Amino acid sequence: MNRVLILGIGNILWADEGFGIRAVEKLNQYFQFESNVTLMDGGTQGIYLVHHIQKADVLVVFDAIDYRLEPGTMKIIEGDDVPKFMGVKKMSLHQTGFQEVLAMAEMLGNYPKHLLLVGVQPVQLEDFGGSLREKTKQQIDPAIEAALKWLKTFGVQPQKRAIPLKESLSGEEVSINNYEQNRPTADQACRVGDDRVLKNNLFNVEYRPHNLDPENAISCDVDHRGKY
Repeated sequence: MNRVLILGIGNILWADEGFGIRAVEKLNQYFQFESNVTLMDGGTQGIYLVHHIQKADVLVVFDAIDYRLEPGTMKIIEGDDVPKFMGVKKMSLHQTGFQEVLAMAEMLGNYPKHLLLVGVQPVQLEDFGGSLREKTKQQIDPAIEAALKWLKTFGVQPQKRAIPLKESLSGEEVSINNYEQNRPTADQACRVGDDRVLKNNLFNVEYRPHNLDPENAISCDVDHRGKY
């Protein structure tokens, strides 16, 4: 049988950057595969994924991709075009890293025979600690459906679980429900830059070279007003 790797990559801490992780997470929760199929949360591991890629005959990747399309748009890429779209525009470190993974696997002579990229144009990335935007979240089920339809041509037909798993691939603590319910609100922990910090006198530092310790120029004292 073909060795199949279904991989979600991205960063759940940066809003829609977590799309790939959430897609493979839901796929694992609702479907059970045969032993020749591996589902993996690849996170932002980059080149550390290369030995997993080398073992795969068939590779499916879920990811947030800048296709330069309308936010929330899903686009499917197959075969040799996959590496090109993994780096249309660098949005995070893991994308360049994954291009290198594919190149390295090919250079070493062990490269998947069949590749599929299921990507979604992100709505929002600059939201540290944020979750998927609604348009992006709505594409998870269509993305899973598209991947399963493609995998069916290789004899991959998973069984739907009678009872969905509660845990994600990386543990229940980071499942999307726990992540969204237990994180602080934006008022409690601003995720896009907080003027309250910048306006605070404690951070209103005036650089005064003459106050530096002449015997140790790399260190200085800060008084109670935050001034050198």
